[in-house]
Formats: sequence, structure tokens, C-alpha cells
Amino acid sequence: MRILEFPAAVGLAAALAALPATQVSAGLFDSILSPAPPQPQVVGRHLVSVPPGYKPGTIFVQFGQARLYYILPGGRAISYPIAAPKGDARWSGETYVSEKRVNPGWTPTAEMRRENPDLPAYVPGGHPRNPLGVRAMYLGKSLYRIHGTDAPWSIGQSVSHGCIRMFNQDVADLYQRVSIGTPVSVTW
Repeated sequence: MRILEFPAAVGLAAALAALPATQVSAGLFDSILSPAPPQPQVVGRHLVSVPPGYKPGTIFVQFGQARLYYILPGGRAISYPIAAPKGDARWSGETYVSEKRVNPGWTPTAEMRRENPDLPAYVPGGHPRNPLGVRAMYLGKSLYRIHGTDAPWSIGQSVSHGCIRMFNQDVADLYQRVSIGTPVSVTW
């Protein structure tokens, strides 16, 4: 894992300069360096430095950066790429992990079924087309979750109905680090 500065722009610029060109394009400079690419290049999981004030064992989400941070002791965090909510599904605030499930089943909301009547009424856990992927952490009393995905190409984009999508290998890593009650702070 690489260690980057977070969120200091100077440290980030220096860290980006040290990355191979294939890992630099995370949406920051795409509009300057090239016309809109068909799909953003996603910078994978890595270690970052965090400023004082972040409590170890908490989750911090920045939808605008399409990143989730799991805060570690010693002023560090694991930074994971995510897919963020789209349009009216955007939200922010403080919540907590209220439940954890391995291979969760998925039931689309009524709104999702109205938007796409071809959606199945239910997809069992472990099915390769299950939109929740291999793990899910439920957030407070809401319908929102931090979960895996059957659509890894969606990571780095604003596509969800409010949930926080992660690569399956990343959500499995985060899942084993957090417990029920873990605080989650979500910002734009």
C-alpha cells in the first residue's frame, strides 16, 4: 500500500506524482489532461495519513472524492474507492454500523422496481448477480448499506440509490475490521 497525504492538496499532488501514470487518473485531472474518458481510472485501496482529530476505528466517507476511509491508530487510514449515490439519493451525516451480513440477500426497493420493472423481486445471497456482493454493513435505521457489488465497473462513479458500493475484496477487508456500533461519518 502507498502512503498519501489526506486531505492536504500539496501532499496529494506529491503522492500522485510518485504513482505510475496508470494509477494517477482518479478523476482529479481528467478534465484538464484529456477529454472525458469512457470510464474513470480508479485508484485502489491504500494507506493515507490523516490529520489529528480522527478517532481510530471509525469510518469516514467522502462522496465527492468517491473514497471511504477506515481510521487506524497513529494518524493513518485505509482509503478505499467507492461508488457514491447519484442525484436525489445524495445524503450526508453521522450514523453507525447497525448490522453486518455475509452474502446478504437483496430485495430492491419499490422505487427501484418502478425505475426498472425487470428487476427481480429478490436475489439470494451468494448469487453472482446479487448487487450487495459478498458483504454488507447496514447503516443505522436507514435502508443504506456499505456493501460489495456485482458491478465492479461502477466503482468511482455516482450510481447508487444511497448505498456505498465497494469492490468485493475491499468490502470483505473492511467487514473484518469493523464491529456493530462503529461510527460512520458521511460528507460530500
